[in-house]
Amino acid sequence: MKVPLTFLWPDVLWLLVLVPLLVAAYLWILRRKRRLTAKYASLAMVKDAQGTTSRWRRHAPPTLFLVALTLMLLAIARPQAVLVLPSLHDTIILAMDVSGSMRAGDVAPNRLAAAQAAAKAFVDATPPHTRVGIVSFAGTAAVVQPPTREHDDLNAAIDRFQLQRGTAVGAGILVSLKTIFPDVEFDLRSWNPRPDAQKGPPSSRPAPGKAADKPVAPVPPGSYSNAAIILLTDGQATAGPDPIESARIAAERGIRVFTVGIGTEKGELLGAEGWSMRVRLDEASLKKIADITQGEYFHAGTADELTKVYRLLNSKLVFEQKQTEVTALFAAAAALFAVLAALLSMLWFGRIM
Repeated sequence: MKVPLTFLWPDVLWLLVLVPLLVAAYLWILRRKRRLTAKYASLAMVKDAQGTTSRWRRHAPPTLFLVALTLMLLAIARPQAVLVLPSLHDTIILAMDVSGSMRAGDVAPNRLAAAQAAAKAFVDATPPHTRVGIVSFAGTAAVVQPPTREHDDLNAAIDRFQLQRGTAVGAGILVSLKTIFPDVEFDLRSWNPRPDAQKGPPSSRPAPGKAADKPVAPVPPGSYSNAAIILLTDGQATAGPDPIESARIAAERGIRVFTVGIGTEKGELLGAEGWSMRVRLDEASLKKIADITQGEYFHAGTADELTKVYRLLNSKLVFEQKQTEVTALFAAAAALFAVLAALLSMLWFGRIM
């Protein structure tokens, strides 16, 4: 559960004890004035003639000033709140599975057609300042459309998808990273997907001729706010680098990967040229990829659900919740209440309280 309001300098909140002390001092002054009034009959008669409206006006400016003081004391502690603000994502990469299993018809009319329709709807809903790139992957991965703001080019690239053999989910992630960071080469030669081979995680290094061969210092997962990856697939990885290791590389660069699993729970039995196989989702891997990179996993069992997922992703990437310091808002509100208290006091009594 998120705390709605936190403070960068909570130690100075002790200053709030001044508020009840001021209230007590104000009440003591009022009581002292009543005693003084009671001693003089003429003053008591004037007070009664003023009525309840005058009494309410008399207390309004001090009350407003007390609110201003409270807000100012809170501002000194530098408050923070979780606010929904426009996202800074400048680039979004759609990494889409075009393996043969995407022809399964458990998501009507078939998985690929449903994914294409949802992706085009996503592109059409992105704001003008956001660049979208498209990566397709099957046995290998490739950039089919570099990041652009031209929606017509993006939709044309999505329409050109062709089904291929194999499912290299990890390659889809790494090619997407290469699209975001073109100056970095991701070395896949140190990893072999065969279970009988010696394994080692892929690595990233500067491209030849670039600044230096120094390894890139990892950053906190999800901390890179200028780009994100949306990965859509319907099955298990059967080729290419390990998707989990690829996700760790993305996490080290702060890139969030939002994973979308398309297909029904039972899957579908596909066959061709005398062979058949049942294609099912590997939800565990997709959830782990999202978790490692501080992204989020979504499942879509129908075309309508897939469209809703992409619509939700669009809203998440255009607007997102951020922990933001709101000291200025508290200070501005305090100033507003203080000025209002002074103006009312001058208007009603000809003096500032």
